[in-house]
Amino acid sequence: MIREKLAESIRRSLTDAQTEGVISFGMLPEIELEVPKNTQFGDFTTNAAMVLAKEAGMPPRKVAEVILSHLHAQDIVERTEIAGPGFINFYLKPTWLHDALCRIATQGAQYGRSDVGQGTRIQVEFVSANPNGPIHVAHGRGAATGDVISSMLSALGFDVTREFYVNDAVNSKQMQNFGKSVHARYMQALGHDFPMPEDAYQGEYVIDIAKDIVKEYGDRFLSMSVEERIRTFTDLAKEQMLELQKKDLADFGVKFDVWFSEQTLHESGKVARVIEILKERGYAYEKSGAVWLKSTAFGDDKDRALVRSNGQPTYIAADAAYHLDKFNRGFEKVIDCWGPDHHGYIARTKAAVAALGCDPSKLDIIIYQAVRLFAGGEMVMMSKRAGDVVLLSELVAEVGKDAARFFFLMRSTDSNLDFDLELAKSQSNDNPVYYVQYAHARICSILRKAEEMGVPVRRACDTDLTPLGHEAEISLIKKLAEFPDTVAEAGLAYEPHRLTRYCQDLAAIFHTFYTECRVMGEDPALTNARLALVDSARIVLQNALGLLGISAPSTM
Repeated sequence: MIREKLAESIRRSLTDAQTEGVISFGMLPEIELEVPKNTQFGDFTTNAAMVLAKEAGMPPRKVAEVILSHLHAQDIVERTEIAGPGFINFYLKPTWLHDALCRIATQGAQYGRSDVGQGTRIQVEFVSANPNGPIHVAHGRGAATGDVISSMLSALGFDVTREFYVNDAVNSKQMQNFGKSVHARYMQALGHDFPMPEDAYQGEYVIDIAKDIVKEYGDRFLSMSVEERIRTFTDLAKEQMLELQKKDLADFGVKFDVWFSEQTLHESGKVARVIEILKERGYAYEKSGAVWLKSTAFGDDKDRALVRSNGQPTYIAADAAYHLDKFNRGFEKVIDCWGPDHHGYIARTKAAVAALGCDPSKLDIIIYQAVRLFAGGEMVMMSKRAGDVVLLSELVAEVGKDAARFFFLMRSTDSNLDFDLELAKSQSNDNPVYYVQYAHARICSILRKAEEMGVPVRRACDTDLTPLGHEAEISLIKKLAEFPDTVAEAGLAYEPHRLTRYCQDLAAIFHTFYTECRVMGEDPALTNARLALVDSARIVLQNALGLLGISAPSTM
């Protein structure tokens, strides 16, 4: 990657200068290189001299002079300049652009991938919806986010496991209410005048589950006690709901490697064992008949209950056992992707991890913010099927998988997301996913036309690229060359929105190129070079959309 190669040249320059005694500093600073918005300021610019000036005890421009006097980058740098208070602008040789196209053509589907992760084992846990209702729109944002983070990390050479944590503990009040709700609907389906319980689940899907139970089993459960029926219905409904959740997520392009049951933590004794470990380590104590985690020792605002006074473990006890299990399985980094209502759980979860002797810095927690759906300028409030939320399956049926994923991923996870249903369905340049996919379809159309005319599309490595000099061509090549850096930066920062932004920018630059540069012209050399460029754009756009889990259509 050209950015990293240039950054390494700057690091070497500073190290050599320090060895010679020309400059003195402690730790080598992070070398940041930016692409100037105005091309007259070069291909890359850095503020490294200004960052280092104070520690070196030298004016920034003097530090810049030292860097340039020791720079060994003649193979890629044509000229440099020191600008303003000490920025260094780098103007690269045109050949680096040609090398970038050649690398794209050679690597093909692997372009943008690297071995930065070197096989480091990472677990990404996301969605983890309770198995008492279908996947809804808010879960959809978490699903898209976790899935693309996983894809980007895999592309960077990490060994990634996608995991769904099934909150199916039998002591869960939510699951108990779910079982009672299904039981009530079952009795009603058999013609009994049976009231719905307090805090019942009111969605039509509960009625459907009850009808399915009646269809398969009839009234055979009436011979059981009410308590036994509720336990049975809770298990039956949970399994049916998990199958529906798996289907909805698969239709959304998300599949998990592991579906981990919370109940297994209780059945295996791991929850009880974790509480004992915390006591042994001095981070759990008894008070008022309950057991408490001394989470304040790790920065939490108050201690948290691990076991209630009635002897039932709390969620934090199971979460502690679950995270210990993650690290015991050999994961070197654990990423949790949670919804906005879980922000308060960050401190207590990290405290539990630390109290168990694990490194809390190896646990990263991402909180994604709320989603609001709009149609015709009005907010969509609820679904008939779910009762109080809009289902992901309904959204996918309305706008399609590609649009749903792209829209979910367009904003940073720490920003609320307003989802415009009408825009997502429109076939216009105002629709960002349509705009990006249309760029790929336009590329494929150009390549088909060349084939129909008998003009071969040669790889960039096998083509004379010197005719490429138009500003629109150069801008396009530079954008294509940025892709590996974009994947690395977005993946390591857990920020999928950088990738959707890249796709939109690349599509815009390609559409400009298409408008200003006639590909199939009268000059054979220029035609061949432009066809090679167009094919490189196809590869990169397809790779980018692939990481987003979005299709790259050849026609639209």
